[in-house]
Amino acid sequence: MPASISLSGLSWSTPDGTPLFTDLNLTFGPERTGIVGRNGTGKSTLLRLIAGDLRPVSGQVQIAGTIAMMRQDAMEHPNDTIADLFGKRPALDLLDRAEAGLAEADDLAEADWTLPARIEAALLRCGLSAGPQTPLATLSGGQRGRAALAVLILAEPDFLLLDEPTNNLDRDGRRAVIDLIRGWKGGAIIVSHDRELLEEVDAIVELTSIGATLYGGNYSAFRRRKDTELDAAARDLAHAEKTRSDAARRAQQATERKARKDSAGHCARSKGDQPKILMDAAKGRAEASGGAGARLRDARREAADEALSAAREKIEILQPLRMDIPPTGLAPGRTVLRLDGVTGGYDPDHPVIRDLSLTITGPERIVISGPNGSGKTTLLKIITGQIVPQRGRVDLTVPFALLDQHVRLLDPAGTLRDNFLCLNPSADGHTAHAALARFGFRAADALRHAGELSGGERLRAGLACALGGKPSPMLLILDEPTNHLDLDGIAALEAALAAYDGAMLAISHDEAFVRSLAPDRTIHLGI
Repeated sequence: MPASISLSGLSWSTPDGTPLFTDLNLTFGPERTGIVGRNGTGKSTLLRLIAGDLRPVSGQVQIAGTIAMMRQDAMEHPNDTIADLFGKRPALDLLDRAEAGLAEADDLAEADWTLPARIEAALLRCGLSAGPQTPLATLSGGQRGRAALAVLILAEPDFLLLDEPTNNLDRDGRRAVIDLIRGWKGGAIIVSHDRELLEEVDAIVELTSIGATLYGGNYSAFRRRKDTELDAAARDLAHAEKTRSDAARRAQQATERKARKDSAGHCARSKGDQPKILMDAAKGRAEASGGAGARLRDARREAADEALSAAREKIEILQPLRMDIPPTGLAPGRTVLRLDGVTGGYDPDHPVIRDLSLTITGPERIVISGPNGSGKTTLLKIITGQIVPQRGRVDLTVPFALLDQHVRLLDPAGTLRDNFLCLNPSADGHTAHAALARFGFRAADALRHAGELSGGERLRAGLACALGGKPSPMLLILDEPTNHLDLDGIAALEAALAAYDGAMLAISHDEAFVRSLAPDRTIHLGI
């Protein structure tokens, strides 16, 4: 029987009872399927239901074959090693006892002498030279991601379950994931917003608030289909609006005609030219006809209203997000940032940044690149004053905003409105609501607490709070901004940054995002 995963009538709700999806029916065969959707639609939850980490409210998950899941956070306990991540510590301990002559005969019968070599090969395939006894705590986020990928390679399951597998990975790590998926012969279900990775899939399932839709083909095919749907929805909305307008106009015309006829009938009755019985009969016929006409007009209006409401709901689902960044007025010749012979880092004996000089003038766009551990984020902290350089000088001469992937500038306990006013003390409530609305947080959304937001929503809120005040920051510093954004959020961010007239300093391993920035220069670290 070929490997497959079937979801039948699957429903799940959040702890507060809010339905996340209802009566979901999907079947996955031995192909590579991407799962996409806006933040909060339940993509990771769906993987956890398939993996058995969660139990559905109703429905069932049927699995034919074996599965292995790569999670966003590969580190389970502070004292865990790579061997624990593989789930092979007891087997490796047995080999150690056998080599020391301490194993029993029964134990030796169970020993897998090929295991260390296979673990090492899986790690090397993912570009990781660490051994099984290496503590996970000593690995960077990107290295832990590579180790988690190696676990899947060793397991060789019928189905891979991958949850944002390229997050926190450098270019080489992302390439390892893409190569794995490109050559994978079994089934794979991949939650991701990485457009390069999604180009390797055979189908895409989009989760929305109204269910799941399957699209054949890779990301490019999905995007073309979505653009076509958006165009069709826009046409349907325009038609519905015209139909509603026409119905209202015809109703008004009918009301005016009836008023004229009623007025003429009243005049005729007052003259007494016809017998009263005939006048009363004519009045009854007119009232009956008018009532029937009014009911028909009401029915047409209701139908037009329902069609318009349905068209608006559809366009709301399909319409991309918008982020509007106000202008900064940065002059082309103004010096924004100057680094002169900067050396620094967390370890004074081994500074990761050495003798770096850099000048940004006017609205330049600069990308900082390099492998994990090359000091990219450390450099941003030196520039923004969070780390004092050991040597050299940093001159940051304009207002700036720093947005990291976790958006630490927001207080999780505060509302978005409160966060905005805290970061922009001279602003008032109206300014706060207007700025948040430009980034998609309208009306009551401004009173949501930052800690309740998804990763993508936090980034949008951070941009609104950092860029919505006055004066607008003339330098925008971004540290892996797309890591927790969904596809619509990435598209909205790219569009907003394309219109931004200030200077920009960005770290990103997302090549598609970097291309959209159209950087003037790239600074390579760790080379």
